[in-house]
Amino acid sequence: MALGKDYATQECSIARALEIVGERWTLLVIRDALYGVRRYNDFLVHLGIPRAVLAARLQLLTTEGILEKRRYQESPPRDEYVVTDRGIALWPTLRSLGLWGREHFSETQLRSFRHAACGTELGPYGECPACGTVVPVPDVEMVPGPGLDAEPTNPVSRALLKPKRLLEPIETDSVRAVESVPAQQAAEPGPAQQAAESGPV
Repeated sequence: MALGKDYATQECSIARALEIVGERWTLLVIRDALYGVRRYNDFLVHLGIPRAVLAARLQLLTTEGILEKRRYQESPPRDEYVVTDRGIALWPTLRSLGLWGREHFSETQLRSFRHAACGTELGPYGECPACGTVVPVPDVEMVPGPGLDAEPTNPVSRALLKPKRLLEPIETDSVRAVESVPAQQAAEPGPAQQAAESGPV
């Protein structure tokens, strides 16, 4: 029997939030959107996620107003996914979750997040210790750490090897992105995936 997607007996805002972002892959899609990933194939190759799952997650996040689908090309029609203010509001949660994971499960720092204005690494709540203020997400600079693979095979990871501000869109070679998808993921998309892609990206 399939698991339900709601927590009808729970009078709790955490339970309501988990109905939206608690499924596997969802927070990683939002993470990538905050990193500047916008296009279907870029999500696909960076996450290693099955096409059908990605299409479903993008549809859910768009329906819930966490991502916004925007047309960036008319012929052929192609869309990208831009994180909204509601999605940006999840940054403190992702920041805390990342710190918790690093503290309890890994000693290697994959990325650091700094206040772009002064270069100070952010505190656990997204605050700048030097400036004494919570740093707005567009003013957060993401810097690669020593734990990252210096020669990744996928173009999104390569694009993220350079320091960049959160939300700034990444630029990748889309052809190479498609070619690097494993064979089982590169099969022809079904109707749901085609709706998510709005044509090949």
